[in-house]
Amino acid sequence: MITYSIIKKSQIEETHRLDAEYYQPEILEVAKKLDSIPTKTISEISESVLSFGAYSLTNYIKWEDSGIPYLKVENIKDGFIDFSEVNFISEEIDKILRKSQVKEGQVIITMAGTIGNTAVAHRVPEKVNSNQATAKITLKNGYSPYYLTAFLNSYYGRKQIEREIVSSVQPNIFLWQIKNFKVPILPKEKQKEIEEMYKKGLNELENSKSLYSQGEDLLLEELGLKDFKVEEDLTYYVKLSDIKSAHRADAEYFQPKYGRLIKYLKSKFSLEQLNHLANKQERKIKPNSLEIYKYIEISDIKTDIGEVHYTERLGADLPPNARIPITGGELIISKVRPTRKAIAIIPIDLGNKTICSSAFTVYNLPTPLKEYIFITLRSIIGLFQLEKPTTGTEYPTLNDKDIENLLIPILPDSTQKKIATLVQQSHEARKKAKELLEETKQKVENLIEGKE
Repeated sequence: MITYSIIKKSQIEETHRLDAEYYQPEILEVAKKLDSIPTKTISEISESVLSFGAYSLTNYIKWEDSGIPYLKVENIKDGFIDFSEVNFISEEIDKILRKSQVKEGQVIITMAGTIGNTAVAHRVPEKVNSNQATAKITLKNGYSPYYLTAFLNSYYGRKQIEREIVSSVQPNIFLWQIKNFKVPILPKEKQKEIEEMYKKGLNELENSKSLYSQGEDLLLEELGLKDFKVEEDLTYYVKLSDIKSAHRADAEYFQPKYGRLIKYLKSKFSLEQLNHLANKQERKIKPNSLEIYKYIEISDIKTDIGEVHYTERLGADLPPNARIPITGGELIISKVRPTRKAIAIIPIDLGNKTICSSAFTVYNLPTPLKEYIFITLRSIIGLFQLEKPTTGTEYPTLNDKDIENLLIPILPDSTQKKIATLVQQSHEARKKAKELLEETKQKVENLIEGKE
C-alpha cells in the first residue's frame, strides 16, 4: 500500500530537506505529537554534547591486550554499554583522546553504522574512551540521563533520530542535529520512576554477569584450576611420529600448554568425550523461501554469558548454510573462530521457525548436564581444546570431529546441579533486565500519549 504526505513548500524551505523519508507520515505524526507537549532540546538541558574531536587523532590509536576500554558503535546497545568485546588503548593514548573520554552518568548515542543506539554510562570503569562515531551528552543538574536514554530508545526518540539521518557514502547524524532533538519535559516524579526502573534493569545485567562468574569460578575451584597459569613455551621438541599421526606440522598445534592442561585433568578426574555425553543434531532442512525464520549466526552469540540473539529473515534471503532447525533448549557450539566463545544454550521459548548456521555443531542434552557442559566449554578447559585443532589464521575453523572429541571432566552430580542453577539464574537475570529496560521505553511512550 502506497503511503504519502502532502508538504507545504514553506516547510521544505525551512528544513532544507527534499528526501521523501524525512516526511513519512509516521515521522510527521511523531513531530506533531512532540510539538503538542512541553519539550526542551538536548542543547537546552545539557552542559555539553561532544564527539571525538579531530578525526586525525585516530592515527594515534593502537590496540592493547588490556588498559583503557575503548568503546565502538557495536559496544553501545539498546540501553546499556556492552564491555564483553571491547578493545583497549593505553593511558598515553587516552590522554591524547581526552575529548572522547566517557564519564559516569553521560548519555552515549551512536552517530554512524547502527545509528541511534543510546546507552547511559552506569557504573563504568574510572577511565573509558570512545570512538568518533559516538556522541557523549553531559546533562545539567536536575535532568536524568536514565530518563533521556529511555526516551531516545523509545518510539518517539527513535523516529526523531531516524528523521535526521543523512545518507551519503555512510549514513550518519551530526552533533548539531543531536543538540536539536526535542525531549518531553515530564513531571519530575515520573522521570524518577523511569530512572529507578532503568537502574533496576542495569543492576540485573550486572547480577547476570556475577551469577555467570560464580558458576565458572565454582567449576574451576572444584577442578583445582582457579589459579591455573597459561604459560607458552618458547621452544619445545616434537617427535616426527607425532607430526605424522596428527597430519599437522604447525608449531602452535604442539604448544605444550594444551597437553599440560589435559594431563592434569586426566590425573585427577574422569574425562568423557562430548559425543559420548550428547546427541548431535544431524537433521538439516531447506528453508521455505516464502516463510520468515528467526536466524542465528555466530555474531548473534554474545560473549559475556552466551546470550542468544537472532534476526528475522525471509527464507529466500537466508545464506546457503542456514540449514539446522532449532526447537529450543539445544547447546550450540561454533566451529568458526571458536575462542570467541560463540557457545550458547538456545532459549526454550524462542518459538517455531528458528534456524541456525551450519557453522554451529548442535547438541541435545538434558539439564543440568547441558548447563554444566556449556560453562565448561566456555572456560579455559573448553577454549584450550577448541583453540588447539583450529586451521587457518584469518578465519580459524574446526570440523565436527574436533567438537565431538572435546573432553569434559566429570564432577559429582551435586556440583553439576549447583553450576547449572547459577547458569540458569544468570540467563533469567539477563531476561529480566531486558524486560525492565523495555518497560522504561513503554512507560515513556504511555506518558507522552497520556495513557498514564
